[in-house]
Amino acid sequence: MQKVPEAGYQIEGLWISGLQRRLTVDNLMFPFKVLVSLYKARKLLKKFNPDVVIGFGGFASAPMLRVSAAAGIPTLIQEQNSYAGLANKWLAAKVDRICVAYQGMEKFFPAEKIVYTGNPVRSDILDIRSKRAQALRFFGFTSDRPVLLIIGGSLGARTINQSVLAALPALKEAGIQVLWQSGKFYYQQICEELGSAALADEYLRLCEFIVEMDLAYAASTLVVSRAGALSIAELCIAAKPVIFVPSPNVAEDHQTKNAMALVEADAAQMIPDREAIDKLGDQITALLSDVDIMKRLSENIKKLSVPDATDRIVHQILKCLQ
Repeated sequence: MQKVPEAGYQIEGLWISGLQRRLTVDNLMFPFKVLVSLYKARKLLKKFNPDVVIGFGGFASAPMLRVSAAAGIPTLIQEQNSYAGLANKWLAAKVDRICVAYQGMEKFFPAEKIVYTGNPVRSDILDIRSKRAQALRFFGFTSDRPVLLIIGGSLGARTINQSVLAALPALKEAGIQVLWQSGKFYYQQICEELGSAALADEYLRLCEFIVEMDLAYAASTLVVSRAGALSIAELCIAAKPVIFVPSPNVAEDHQTKNAMALVEADAAQMIPDREAIDKLGDQITALLSDVDIMKRLSENIKKLSVPDATDRIVHQILKCLQ
């Protein structure tokens, strides 16, 4: 509701929320929210009169996709995760096309509607291999020591941050340079815990948010990350070895399922969130010391990349209009 208007686009909100897996006041209100949202979606549809309607799986998109399909307007949804969310499963029988980012999604959707497209990524990470020297200069790192990139999302990830704090002395002793995106919720707290001396150390770069993610990927030797769908899409393009620490606080535990899809392809490693504080530091140093595993993970994750995902999705949108 903030970023879309800032980008210059009008946004309309619907009175809708996710369905909880337990009895709550929100769940009791859910049927009424659905009815009100369907009614408002119909009004918006008549007002805007779109040629095609696209949804990306959030519960807020479901009412609009439902009334659009009922009105005979071409509709397309994209499922970004390896485990389909409730909204997209609810819409699958009604929409015209379903773009997916993982193979084997026939267990959730009608096979004849599925098109494998991958997830779109920012264009500046499509060619990071030529940027490594520039990236190391930008962050002030040296080329003779590995660079560990820590990313937990723009808001931050509490467990990852706590795990890195616990592991920092061992990482420094091992000669590992650390590029750490803490997220805005945790940045000030971490600054206070580390103190000015640690923050000034040449081996550490602590950032609230990294804007230059192409350079961050280019500089990195190993990445520690949550397992959101778009983060995974970028990491596949970047072709960096990665240790996933999936967030346990997401619907259907889809981050764990996303990460496991790569682990089973020998394209990544994973630590459950509950084990990260005790094990992450040791796993980082062990992985960085094994050149063969690092190379294998990098090669296998690259095989899962879809650099032209945006073009594939746009092509399907245009086919809906034919």
